[in-house]
Amino acid sequence: MRCVMIIRVFESFEEIRVAVDDGVQLRVRHGGRGEPVVLLHGHPRTHTTWHRVAPLLVTAGHTVVCPDLRGYGQSSTPPTTPDHAPYSKRAMAADVLTLMRQLGHERFAVVGHDRGSYVAMRLALDAPEAVTHLAVLDSVPIAEALDRTDARFATAWWHWFFFAQPDKPEQAILADPDAWYGGDKTEGMGAENYADYRRAIHDPATVHAMLEDYRAGLGPDRAADEADRAAGRRITCPTLMLWSTGDDLADLHGDVLAIWQPWTTDLSGGPIDSGHHIAEEAPDELAARLHQFLAASTA
Repeated sequence: MRCVMIIRVFESFEEIRVAVDDGVQLRVRHGGRGEPVVLLHGHPRTHTTWHRVAPLLVTAGHTVVCPDLRGYGQSSTPPTTPDHAPYSKRAMAADVLTLMRQLGHERFAVVGHDRGSYVAMRLALDAPEAVTHLAVLDSVPIAEALDRTDARFATAWWHWFFFAQPDKPEQAILADPDAWYGGDKTEGMGAENYADYRRAIHDPATVHAMLEDYRAGLGPDRAADEADRAAGRRITCPTLMLWSTGDDLADLHGDVLAIWQPWTTDLSGGPIDSGHHIAEEAPDELAARLHQFLAASTA
């Protein structure tokens, strides 16, 4: 591991690169002292999406680890395969497990948003001995979402199926990445977070890798979910499910806690008044809910 320049928004954090697999390095920020928690971002964000939440959790008494997932931000973009397995949530979860062990954390909490929630869920299922708590934000399991696919879901979440196509998504996004992802987001994201995200969406290798994440979602990730469900495997640690009122998750799926219930043994959760990017839009409430969950289930 080696230290590099620290961005001001993570002033009390150290930035490092950690080798987690053959040819794969993750860019990581970590800081604080106390019970460890790793925060996993979604698409097309980087770990800097947590820049308003991570310091609050440090102040509350946690060690906080924020990586760029493989294929995102400034982490490695390894070659893919026809089945997209290098970008499966199982591969990404294994990265996170190796990362946390290299940082000296054998047991830790995991929080994931959007695509990161699938990595967090897979980690809790694949390495239950390591995960003390799981929090998933704005998601239902991939297999559950695909089981419920109808015209309404396919219209609203068309990008899942477009991103799974070969080549054309890369061409469409890279023709004008800023326009594709909705223009200038400086005010909502914060200048440094926006600059970090913008660097990622303008890098062809990163764009391709982020799309591989979606291609894996419809292949090995769905298969892994279905295998766990058929075997009756469940998440055995305390699980918190939060969703944003400004997103369409509840509109599309109704009672999202009921969807998560068969996957868990200890579930709680509820809505947060926010748009989809909760960590950027409602950081104080999110940090408070996470700390309350972690503290209560640790007591």
